Amino acid sequence: MAEEFRVEINEFQSVTAVLYPASARDRAGITLILGHGAGAGQSSPFMVTFATELALRGIDAVTFNFFYMEHRRGGPDKNDKLEACWRAVIETVRTHKKLKRNKLAIGGKSMGGRIASQVAAAGVGDLAGLVFLGYPLHPPGNPEKLRSKHLPLIKSPMLFIQGSRDTFGTEDEMRPIVKKLPRATLHIISGGDHSLKVPKSAGVTQPELYAAVQDEIVRWLKSQ
Repeated sequence: MAEEFRVEINEFQSVTAVLYPASARDRAGITLILGHGAGAGQSSPFMVTFATELALRGIDAVTFNFFYMEHRRGGPDKNDKLEACWRAVIETVRTHKKLKRNKLAIGGKSMGGRIASQVAAAGVGDLAGLVFLGYPLHPPGNPEKLRSKHLPLIKSPMLFIQGSRDTFGTEDEMRPIVKKLPRATLHIISGGDHSLKVPKSAGVTQPELYAAVQDEIVRWLKSQ
């Protein structure tokens, strides 16, 4: 059963987070915090599905809303506010009574993962790893505007799960970036888009593909 809790960003601002407790039978002792993408919050089907399925596989999953999404204030906040929210979530999770003994990993979908990487690059203590579900390497149509300069500063291992036809960063664009990172793994979804969705011609259903991705995340997290 998912459990809501509050995250205090500062004395004036707070957001909602949700804990999806790991199955007691398979609990791995790892928490994965997932930030949502720019256009949909933690209650989106993608976020709920991934958090729920990871919990069933033994990972304590946590999602949260960024401040702008929580209060329905249009587009994303500026980077400093997004990062402040991420740091507050990390701090709260680290002291959560059900999670404080776990190893901690962070990441998320698109923007949520990118901001997680920026926070990790700036330093937030030990992390078991980072998991990116469609890393937004650049804005669509602007391949010269790369968002990768900070990635070499991250000391923790990283798992990039990327659709081969992702307009935010194709397989050909991601490979040379990831290859230069000493502790990074690139897992390509053949035919996948920015949300890891594949065409019907792929020969696999979307639930089956997501399940395979979730299995890979759990396998990778347990190996760190």
